[in-house]
Amino acid sequence: MMKLFAQWRRAAGWTQEALAEHLGVDRSTVHRWEAGKAAPRSWQLPALSEAIKRAPAELEALFDGQLDERPTKARSGDHAGGSPDELRIVYLDLERRYDRAPSSSLLAEAGQYFALLDQMACQFGDGPQKRDVLTVQAETATLMGKLVWDASQRRDHIGARKYYSQAATLARRLQNPVLESHALLRSSYVDLYGTTDAPTGLALAEAAARRAAPVSPALAGLALLHAGEAHAMLGDREECEKSIGLAQELLAHGDSGPAADLISPDQFRRLAGSCYLELGQLQRAQYELETVAGSLGRRQKSRTIVLGNLALALIRQREVDGALEVLDQAVDELEQTRGGGGMNRVFAAARELKPWRREVQVLELNDRLLSLMAAP
Repeated sequence: MMKLFAQWRRAAGWTQEALAEHLGVDRSTVHRWEAGKAAPRSWQLPALSEAIKRAPAELEALFDGQLDERPTKARSGDHAGGSPDELRIVYLDLERRYDRAPSSSLLAEAGQYFALLDQMACQFGDGPQKRDVLTVQAETATLMGKLVWDASQRRDHIGARKYYSQAATLARRLQNPVLESHALLRSSYVDLYGTTDAPTGLALAEAAARRAAPVSPALAGLALLHAGEAHAMLGDREECEKSIGLAQELLAHGDSGPAADLISPDQFRRLAGSCYLELGQLQRAQYELETVAGSLGRRQKSRTIVLGNLALALIRQREVDGALEVLDQAVDELEQTRGGGGMNRVFAAARELKPWRREVQVLELNDRLLSLMAAP
């Protein structure tokens, strides 16, 4: 099936190198798409669609099919004997499904796969194949941390930290600063958005930025955005804006290297909006969050967090009708994904609607939230 994508590229007059340059990615990224080892991110589809003159829906169907048509042994859960490339396809499929499905529905499959990677790592002697397996294992450890934390509605801090620590340990063994930085950054989320220990979260986010800076300016920029949010939580406007400014400079470089799949253009506005919300700059927060809410596409779990924050910004400006409209959209998506971050932000917004609790629309929203909590 991926031969079809290569045919579309050639028919549109692009070499792999020229298409990669046009899209702002590395040539190896286009090669991985055509080899069936990766798929474009949702935010890359509009530009790719325009370049090769194919509808975004066609591209989505093509790449969804590619990931769903992984080897039979991968589909059945019996991966024994699979090559590192086959193992990576399974990881990419799990990562793709994370944003669209409840994490609780993926945990068992991902846990079995993670255990298998332990076994696979022992089957190879020192060399490129073992390194490839360990790399996938580190990536999957980070994914497991995300799944455990999300499925627990961001309450299982110990379980998430355990997996992030494993990922960071493997990354250091591999001397892979991108994977290590990503694991450290994810660990910072537990403190920033779980235990609300802003000083610890700040230290981890800044450590992630320092580790990423030599190899991935964009990943360092993402880490600095979260550091900025930590400063905002601590009420330090000056340091927050300093971190946001540095992050914007770094993100402007883009990223065509190994962290390319972790970065998307919407992240600056999404996190800047969160910072301004924490600082009480409600109109600035509203502007950033409204701008980004429509661009997240299929990244539904991120979108519900944005919508929850946008609703908070509107409620605090007493724009209740607008907030209720936004919250209805968020609940629509939470019914499908049950994302822990989105749940927390939506319920936080609902609590701030207490002064309007007798309004019919607020009562209806509360009914929807009760149904959401009661759903399996």
